[in-house]
Amino acid sequence: MATQHLSPALSAPAVSPAYPMAKPGYGKRSAPGQQARARDDFALLPTRERYVAGFVDHLPDGAAMSVKQLAKQLPLYGQQAISTALKALSVAGHLRRVRCPVGAGDETRWVFRTFWSRTARDNEWWTTYLATETATQAAAPAPAPEAPAPPPARPESPAVAGQAPEPTAVPPQRTPPQAPDAEPTQPAQPTGPSPAYLALARLGRDDHRLTLSAHDCTTLEPLAAQWLDRGVTTDYLTNALTAGLSAQVDSPAGLLRRRLIDKLPPQLPTTAGTPADAPAPTRRLLVECTDCGRPGQPEALPDGLCRPCHQTHTTHDNTAPPDATQIAAVKAHMANLRDLLKPV
Repeated sequence: MATQHLSPALSAPAVSPAYPMAKPGYGKRSAPGQQARARDDFALLPTRERYVAGFVDHLPDGAAMSVKQLAKQLPLYGQQAISTALKALSVAGHLRRVRCPVGAGDETRWVFRTFWSRTARDNEWWTTYLATETATQAAAPAPAPEAPAPPPARPESPAVAGQAPEPTAVPPQRTPPQAPDAEPTQPAQPTGPSPAYLALARLGRDDHRLTLSAHDCTTLEPLAAQWLDRGVTTDYLTNALTAGLSAQVDSPAGLLRRRLIDKLPPQLPTTAGTPADAPAPTRRLLVECTDCGRPGQPEALPDGLCRPCHQTHTTHDNTAPPDATQIAAVKAHMANLRDLLKPV
């Protein structure tokens, strides 16, 4: 949690027109739903973090976000200080570093992006938003295959003088015999629970706090089916429903109903000419640890940090420097002890 600092922060330098942009597809990405800029933005952050955050906030989308480039534009701090500030901004909920695959087949490559939010977000919001970004990429149409070249035209045989060209023989079509009084074949009816029902029923096995009865699953099934109808996977649905749970859930059915309604993802446009049953390529976003760069799923990196870095950061935060008053009291006590030990 950020601590309020009353000392005025240094104003970040204006963004130079020559500030380098990242390669297409890389660099800064602004998260949606941010509040309008105000004078007290980042007021709860320490001076250095406010300085860096103010500069990053004014960078355009697609700007290079490497520590090296930021340090070149922020002369007050070196690369190590900028790296530490970015880690603090990640913990404060302002940024997440991600890597994601683009392209298809042998042309797939990884791109690295930094999602930025002027408005601080909690871990649950980032997990849901990055899962939505995953669903959006998965629903993106793959490059259409090239149309096959038409077969070469068969050369016409020269007609023999005085003879007409022979007609091409067409074999007669055989009609299958019809059985008398045969009833039309009925299409097979689907049996078994739906994917939405199964996703809800499995929640309790993964987390006992979300155990549902059969009646609860039946009641919530239409709401969960709306998510799947919008192109998301059952994994995405499960992550959105289980992210950021409190230590105790009094009403699992009520909580899930509220989340299914409030977090319903947007309807993605369908592409004409794409078969409905064609599997969409899986393009899962991986969050990078802001400190060491280790990749992982969004829910596995709270505050944008992997487990070891998060533990180290928490340990350092809990070790607060001694107060100046306490230091003066200790010095006075030691001086008094030395006076008592002096020979009379």
